[in-house]
Amino acid sequence: MENPHNRIVNILIEQGYKKLKQPYEKINFTKYVEEEQPYEKINFTEDEKEANDLLNNLKEFPHAFVLGCIMDRRIKSGKAWIIPYKISQEIGDFSISKLLQNKNKIKKIFENKNLHRYNSVMAKNFYRAIQQISKVYHDDASRIWEDTPRSGMVVRRFLRFEGVGFKIASMATNILARDFKISMKDLNCIDVSPDIQVKKAFKRLELVPKNSKIEELMYCARELNPEYPGVLDYGCWKIGKNCNKPEDSKCKQCYLHCRLFA
Repeated sequence: MENPHNRIVNILIEQGYKKLKQPYEKINFTKYVEEEQPYEKINFTEDEKEANDLLNNLKEFPHAFVLGCIMDRRIKSGKAWIIPYKISQEIGDFSISKLLQNKNKIKKIFENKNLHRYNSVMAKNFYRAIQQISKVYHDDASRIWEDTPRSGMVVRRFLRFEGVGFKIASMATNILARDFKISMKDLNCIDVSPDIQVKKAFKRLELVPKNSKIEELMYCARELNPEYPGVLDYGCWKIGKNCNKPEDSKCKQCYLHCRLFA
């Protein structure tokens, strides 16, 4: 008889690769569509079509996605991802050259609009990212992931931005590969992004002990699927977001619960 633990892992990996192989449309970051439905373009903010269009426009404004990643820290994701759009609305132009000219205005926008929980720090990180994109990538953030790079290189390049740790760097690289379908030579350096939902799922499914550290969770994912540890991120996020206790009606409808216990 198949080990239930192995069955859980296989289903999570299956969910992740299914997501990876789906064609790109508009990405939904605050409310994932059910796996039975056609994949949709990411909606980084549910109620702002213009913000979603900006964040998904890697061709003309790849820096919007990069800046959104950097902002996604210690606040709700929807509020973080809408920041590039709000800055663009206030300045009236979202080109790198225009953003470089507006250091003080960007700082005031953060403060006056209360864009983030840490307005002073994040305004600084936002502007320094713009400087780095201009200097290192010649005003084109898509150079971060151009020419089919190795995943480790993309993660490392994100880590060079101020305020970006391994969680955001891996999340950004995972979104590029999984959702934007950016080609990379490998996926083995893309880890899970251990946010509250992913951590809850790993512990609830007993993949790691309840008192485990983030590092153990990451190495667990690397052990379970070394060629692409981050493949577990999507399935675990859904479990953490939607499931609470086995007796809950919502949990009984979960794709993992149905396939394990029906």
